[in-house]
Amino acid sequence: MADHYVVREIDRAAPGTVRALRDAGVATAHEAAGRIGLLDATIRARQDGVAVAGPAITVSCHPGDNLMIHAAVEVCRAGDVLVVTTTSPSTDGMFGDLLATSLQARGVVGLVIDAGVRDLADLRAMGFPVWSRAVHAQGTVKASPGSVNVPVVAAGQIVRPGDIVVADDDGVLALPAAAGARVAAAAARRLENEAAKREKLAAGTLGVDLYNLRPLLAELGVRYVDRLPDESGS
Repeated sequence: MADHYVVREIDRAAPGTVRALRDAGVATAHEAAGRIGLLDATIRARQDGVAVAGPAITVSCHPGDNLMIHAAVEVCRAGDVLVVTTTSPSTDGMFGDLLATSLQARGVVGLVIDAGVRDLADLRAMGFPVWSRAVHAQGTVKASPGSVNVPVVAAGQIVRPGDIVVADDDGVLALPAAAGARVAAAAARRLENEAAKREKLAAGTLGVDLYNLRPLLAELGVRYVDRLPDESGS
């Protein structure tokens, strides 16, 4: 029989680093990190305009069984993000408003689940943000062992306990906690650079000039003409 664990203690990144990555957003942090750590696009935000970041509490569940999500609640702390996976593909609604109520009581800021959620209207009304593979009313059982705070694979991305998870309308990113400060600093530089570019674009500068793309277009054989040749022969 395989070993199953509930690991109580994990290392967490500094709160200031976590906040900086949340404020930078998934797209900017992903670029600043060197384009690593992004979960597959099948994981979608189920609400609009919400951004969270926090240390990952990871959960490995049997498909169609949310026993280990209940076990994970006990080890969560304020500011954490719960990351739930299944040992084979599942779209069952493994999480709903009752579990969200329990997580909110612990101060958990959001859920990322490579499976389904349900009670979506209630989750939105109570302000508990979720990112999921599916929304599905199919219920689950509580019968099979799994593990909490072990490395998991969520939507093609390895997520380790304590990784910094950043989630917003653009998707979900998981970064090693040790890289957090470096990525946050690089993200701040990107934001500053983008602000300067935004000002120039708003003043009417064209992207092809701002990024010096005209030589590249010419090298690739792209020609500017006033009109296409008349192929009718008239």
